[in-house]
Amino acid sequence: TKKMKKLILTSTLIFAIVFMSSAQSNLEAGLRFGGGNDNIAIDGTIPLAAKPRLHPSIYLNDGGVTIGTYFDWMFPFPDVEGLSVYPGVGPEFFFYNEVNLGVAGNFGIEYAFDFPLTVGFDWRPGILLTTGGDFHSANWGLTARYRIK
Repeated sequence: TKKMKKLILTSTLIFAIVFMSSAQSNLEAGLRFGGGNDNIAIDGTIPLAAKPRLHPSIYLNDGGVTIGTYFDWMFPFPDVEGLSVYPGVGPEFFFYNEVNLGVAGNFGIEYAFDFPLTVGFDWRPGILLTTGGDFHSANWGLTARYRIK
């Protein structure tokens, strides 16, 4: 699976370049631990403007790799500093025995501590477009990300 190794290397390099090229605050990098087939992911956030952010994840699964990139809109939770909720949506690419394309929602809540750590919980239900619209809903996860200043 030489092709898979090249894909993982290319994805990792793109992920790193995007992180290093942004000089804005709230750039975050960390891990996501979840249910379903998505056991662990490299997870990050990249601010795009005042509210939307890019939220890429590279899932490392037993049977392959999934790359998801979600656009999240952040909303502070009233009267609780550091707590935010977000809805989002974005494409997912599944690299197993074959390549599949899907679209998923991204719904979560997260807390940014006074020190550079953000923890959260999210749910990413999706539809596989290339397999006739198969729905998957088991993609939930706990995240811990380091805020890069």
